[in-house]
Order: sequence, then structure tokens, then C-alpha cells
Amino acid sequence: MMKPPSASGSLKNPVKFRLPTAENLVPIRLDIEIDGKRFKDAFTWNASDPDSEVVVFARRTVKDLKFPTAFVTQIAQSIQSQLTEFRSYEGQDMHTGEKVVPIKLDLRVNQTVIKDQFFWDMNNFEGDPEEFARTFCEDMKIEDPEVGPAIAIAIREQLYEIAKQGVASVRESRTNKKGRRGMEHLSDSKVGSPALDLGKLFDPDGSIQRGKSECDAFEPIVSHLSNEEVDALEARE
Repeated sequence: MMKPPSASGSLKNPVKFRLPTAENLVPIRLDIEIDGKRFKDAFTWNASDPDSEVVVFARRTVKDLKFPTAFVTQIAQSIQSQLTEFRSYEGQDMHTGEKVVPIKLDLRVNQTVIKDQFFWDMNNFEGDPEEFARTFCEDMKIEDPEVGPAIAIAIREQLYEIAKQGVASVRESRTNKKGRRGMEHLSDSKVGSPALDLGKLFDPDGSIQRGKSECDAFEPIVSHLSNEEVDALEARE
């Protein structure tokens, strides 16, 4: 699924901002409550789509869910603000370096709990979180159709945060002329671990892999909760 990088965006030769995925989609997360009714959802949005589609989506969603019309404005405003932030990075220089970064999954979708960690190549712009999620669900025999999209969104959100840090790295290096030699790679404290040997993590076909030691430490964990356990969790939340 993922190929070893052929080039990298160093501080001297940065690349333009985008997520390290084949489709440069914006992860959108909504959590809106009005008059005791709550709407939570997460999905992706194409930043190049016209803004008029946002209101159309909000109206259709509220109509389908039979929610009060007040939700239309709140949903549209939340989506629009997240799109505006994403677009503010477009065209800006981004540092990636020769870098693979850890992606962590720790989420619950309905009665399914997933915990996992793997590595993603920040220089590969052909990665596919949705295909990875589908393969993960097939391998782990997860039947809930909502789990795959939730995994893909979680991956995209983390890649987005790391990409924003890449923009910040370029800004910092330009405002601080003296700089630090250590800026040739993103700070460990920002993205988790230092640059790794790609040959140990990627097979000849370019699939995502865990190194041998990582396999022992980060085996995927999938567990299923009972209805009572889900009710208890949601009550606490």
C-alpha cells in the first residue's frame, strides 16, 4: 500500500503542504448539542468542493435525522471553520524530512474497541487510510461497517496534525536564522519517534509493516464490549 519515499522535503527543499495520502481530504469532526439533542459525526471533505455544498449537506443531515433546524447553522459553521483552517495551510512550505511517524489507534466504535500502533511514511503521497482501514477490518474480522471509516478518520487526523507541525518547522527555521542543526528532523517531542530505517519497516511491495521488535510490542488488540459495558461507558461520558 505504501511505497518507500524517493524524495523528502528537507528544511532547505520543503514541499508544499498536503497530507501524505493519495487524496488530500480534510478530516472533519462534529460534536454539537442543542436543547438536549446531540449530534456527533466524523467524515472527510474535499477542500476544493464549493462552500455551497456545506449548507446543502447540513440541511440534508438535519432533515434525515429529524433534528431542529437550529442544527443547520451550527453544523455548517463547524464544517466551514475546519475547512478554512485546512485551506490556510495550502500553498505553504512543509518540512517532512526522511521520516516515518508512529500512528496510534485507541478508539471505541459502538461495541468494538481497537488499540494498535504502526508507522506511516510522511514522504509517500500515495498512502490510502481508507484502504488500510478496510484491510485491517478484514484481517481482524470486524463486521461493524462503522469501524473502518472511524479508523481512517483517526489516521487522517493524526497525519494532519503532523503535517501542520511540518509547516511550523519551516516557519521556525526561517524566523530563527541561527537555527538548530537538530531541525533537520522534526522534534521527537512533537511527533513521537526519531527517523527510522525505512528498509526495516517497508517490504519490497511497499506495504505498511511493523519492524520485528515493533510486532512484539504493538500487536493489534480488538475487543468487543457487551451492551451493559457500552451503556456504562456512555453514562460516564
